[in-house]
Amino acid sequence: MDIKLKIVVVGLGYVGLSLSLLLAKKHLVVGLDIDKNKIKSLKDSKSPIIDPDIEDYLNQNNSNIFFREYDESEFEQADFIIVATPTNYDEKQNYFDTSSVELVVKQSLKKSTSSVIVIKSTVPVGYTRKLQEDFKTNRIIFSPEFLREGRALFDNLNPSRIIVSDCHAQSKLFGKILKECSLNKKVPLLFLSSTEAEAVKLFSNTFLAMRVAYFNELDSYAISHGLDTRQIIDGVTLDPRIGSGYNNPSFGYGGYCLPKDTKQLLANYKNVPQNLIGAIIQANNTRKDYLADLVIKKNPRVVGIYRLIMKEGSDNIRESSLQGIMKRIKSKGIKMIVYEPLIKDKTFFNSDVIQDLKSFKKLSDIILTNRYHKDLEDVHEKIFSRDLYGNN
Repeated sequence: MDIKLKIVVVGLGYVGLSLSLLLAKKHLVVGLDIDKNKIKSLKDSKSPIIDPDIEDYLNQNNSNIFFREYDESEFEQADFIIVATPTNYDEKQNYFDTSSVELVVKQSLKKSTSSVIVIKSTVPVGYTRKLQEDFKTNRIIFSPEFLREGRALFDNLNPSRIIVSDCHAQSKLFGKILKECSLNKKVPLLFLSSTEAEAVKLFSNTFLAMRVAYFNELDSYAISHGLDTRQIIDGVTLDPRIGSGYNNPSFGYGGYCLPKDTKQLLANYKNVPQNLIGAIIQANNTRKDYLADLVIKKNPRVVGIYRLIMKEGSDNIRESSLQGIMKRIKSKGIKMIVYEPLIKDKTFFNSDVIQDLKSFKKLSDIILTNRYHKDLEDVHEKIFSRDLYGNN
């Protein structure tokens, strides 16, 4: 494709930012965000998130991309407007908070009569179709992302599949754009209804959560019976039908996507019989209960939390499984301290944040870490972790 299109990306988290850099390989991209500090960092070629590929791309001279504070006037001449704003799960409403998506869609339709709006934010099943009906337009489409935190640009450059909703000319064009900008020219390109595309996203993440929960429950069984968890997992995963992905035990699944996506999928089952989807969520809670009880039974005076991030190479502590463990242990009156360089405050949920690692190790009777790190080798006897494979 020789003609450069103008593509506006709203929301520069790991989804929006990685997409912006991907599409700027061949097209004019304007990235918008309401966070002034984030925009300043990006203009200085500094990534606001930890992702080595994003950092490399930002340091390259790319005249096709511009970062600006949110301004709806940018929508006027856009060919595509990509919405990548956050949709956190609202526990009270039992539904994703899609207000930021709706605001951008409404302003986009108002400012432009031709732009195609592509929702990349994760939304409930049936959401895009409802927007199309409410606004009486087919210019709103959905395209799910399948990215790992810390590897977002890599996964956009090397996608496992590209899915775009609705099979009309502009949908096909958007799918073609994504494929041309990727490094995988043989990537499958699927055109589904918007509702099916939304379902693919939620079912994919729920399956991953199910695998995490499964191997965690295997680990709980092995612990309680004095068995070697790793030997069992190695034996199980040598079956090619099962494979070794997502098999490393942990304190539970967490992060930004899996907790909220599993809950939203369960909410979508409101009038459909199910046992498995709800059990996945419950299994994650049970795992935290079980591991917290193991720590409590050791009668520690001070429990230390080494890093709240879910995995190496991430800067996201949202919905960290260790936070659930913390709450359970603190409820028994046990003092807790936290070592997390990402936290600048002196306390986290009423627990002291210790910035000096040496002091943190000395003060802690037990140190909980979701993923083992070489920094802890000198206090190996204090470590409580279920990380068996040293990977994420």
